[in-house]
Amino acid sequence: MNEFKTSQKDWRSLYIIGGVVTVVLLIYSLATMLIMFGAGGPPATAQEILEMLHQNRLIGLLRLDALTTLVIPLYYLLFLSLFVALRKTHEVGATIALLLSCTGLTLFLATPSFISWMVLSDKFAVATDEAQKTLLLAAGESILATDLWHSSSAFVGGLLMQTSTLLISLVMLRSDTFSKLTAWVGVVTHGLDLAHILLMLIIPSVAMLLMIVGGTLYLVWFPMLGRDFFRLAKRSVTQ
Repeated sequence: MNEFKTSQKDWRSLYIIGGVVTVVLLIYSLATMLIMFGAGGPPATAQEILEMLHQNRLIGLLRLDALTTLVIPLYYLLFLSLFVALRKTHEVGATIALLLSCTGLTLFLATPSFISWMVLSDKFAVATDEAQKTLLLAAGESILATDLWHSSSAFVGGLLMQTSTLLISLVMLRSDTFSKLTAWVGVVTHGLDLAHILLMLIIPSVAMLLMIVGGTLYLVWFPMLGRDFFRLAKRSVTQ
C-alpha cells in the first residue's frame, strides 16, 4: 500500500508538467491567431517567402509557423501525461492513443521547416547570377510542397495526431479521472479537426470552416484540461 502511495506521488510532477504544457499550448494558440490576423499566413510562392525573410526575418519566421515547429514537441509530454493519468482504467485505449500521437508528431516534425527557409533565403539574398537564383527558387518550391502543411508526411501525421486526441477524449468519457465536460469538448474539438483534415482533399471550403470552429475550441479545451491536470496533481499528494 505504501509503495502504491509513493508511486502516486511520484507521478505528481508529470501531472504538473501536463498542466503547464496546456498553458503553453493555450498561449501558442492565441499567438498563432494574432499572427494570422495581424501579419498574415505564409505567402503562396517561394519567391515571396524568400523576399519576406530578407526584408523582415522575425515577421517572416512567425508567418512561416516557426512557433509551431518549436511548440509542437510539447505534445509528447502532453500525451505522456494523459497516458499516465488514464492507464489504470483504460490501458489499451491510452496506449494506442500514445503510440498514434508519437508517430504522428514524429512524421509532422520530419517535414522541412523554417530552418530550411532561412538557409535558402540567405543564399538567395547574395546570389547574383540569374541561373543560381532560378535554382534556389526551384529548391524553395520543393520545400513549399513538402513543408508542415503540404506534404504527405504532414497529412498523415496530422491524421494520426487528431485520431489519437479524439481517441484519448473518448477514453476520458469512460473514466472519472477527467471531467466529462473536458472530455466532450475534446471529442468535439478533435472530431472537427480530424474532419477538417479529411475534407481538405475534397471540399476545402467546408474544411476551412471546420478548422476555424475547431481551432477556436482549443481555447476552451486547453484551460479545462490544464485545470484537470492540476487537480490530479493536488489529489495525488493526499492519496
